[in-house]
Parts: sequence; structure tokens; C-alpha cells
Amino acid sequence: MANQGSLNEVDWSTIPAPVDDGGAAHLVGSAIPAVALPATHGGMATLAALTGRTVVFAYPRTGEPGKIAPVDDWDMIPGARGCTPQTCSFRDLFAELKAAGADQVFGLSTQSTEYQSEMAQRLHLPFPVLSDDKLVLAKALKLPTMDVAGMTLLKRMALIIDDGRITHVFYPVFPPDRNAGDVLAWLKANPR
Repeated sequence: MANQGSLNEVDWSTIPAPVDDGGAAHLVGSAIPAVALPATHGGMATLAALTGRTVVFAYPRTGEPGKIAPVDDWDMIPGARGCTPQTCSFRDLFAELKAAGADQVFGLSTQSTEYQSEMAQRLHLPFPVLSDDKLVLAKALKLPTMDVAGMTLLKRMALIIDDGRITHVFYPVFPPDRNAGDVLAWLKANPR
């Protein structure tokens, strides 16, 4: 298996872009199911119960510096590479996202809360990351997923949720490090 090297420095021209497979086409207008997910801040979060505008960005899995990728060709799986750059972009634009109308911001993956907590501390995230390791939310919303090395992973996307209902979806997302900027631009152009 290949070492992942730098998790943030990626030449996106060498990575295959994901294509829109229609996997998220049904999401706009969907109500978020009342599912409580463990969060890295130590509690549980029920997205359906949140009022106002919530931004949720989903990603397959963050790596750990110097650790081995799940499969040798991880970077060649369209949409797999870039979880740390995506997460860092939301961290870096967090204050601007809030100022543009995001009442809450969450990351979301199928990794365990323990795994996510290490990453959240290492990257100094100002928002919680939610664990859907049992795939309850993914199945209820029929979120697009991919199976890699025996793991079911979320495909990269971002959701704008207004009072428990999805109003906009960013899918597919590429390159991942621009996702937060695209969300910010949308929030500014679509105030509540």
C-alpha cells in the first residue's frame, strides 16, 4: 500500500475528477430524518432539529499524516482524495460562512467519532464533525456512497439545510479544497 504523503498538497490535475452520477439529484427538498449522530464535540447532533441554515459537508475519509492509504490506487478513485484539504477549507472560511448566514457548520463522514476527534484536534476545527459510521443518515437520505476496501464511504458533497430541509446540494465536488469557497459564494448570493 502507498503512503499518502502530504494530505494538503495535492496536484489536482493528476487526480481524476468525479462525474455527476445523479446520486444526489433526489436530495433537494428532502426533509432531514430525525437521526442523532455522535459529534466530535462530545455530544449528539440531530440535524433535523436545528433551526436556521446549516451547512454539512460530507467526505469519504480523512487520512492520517504518514499513514498508509486504504488502497494503493486511492488517489485514482474519482472523488476519494482531498478530504483533509476540503475540511481545512471549511475551517479557514468558518467565520466567513457564519457571517454569510450559516447558523451551523458540520463535517460528516462514516469514520468513527474517535477517529474524527483526533483529526478535529490535529486540524484545530472550529465546528463538530458527525459520525455516520452505522450509515443511518446515509441510508435514510439515500446519500451517494462508494465501497472501498470493505468500507462504505460517503461521496463528497455539501448540503445547505434550512430548518431541517435540504435546499441546495453541491455534488459532485471537485477540487475539494474549493468546496467551502463555492458554498460561501452560494450563501452570499442566496441569503435567507
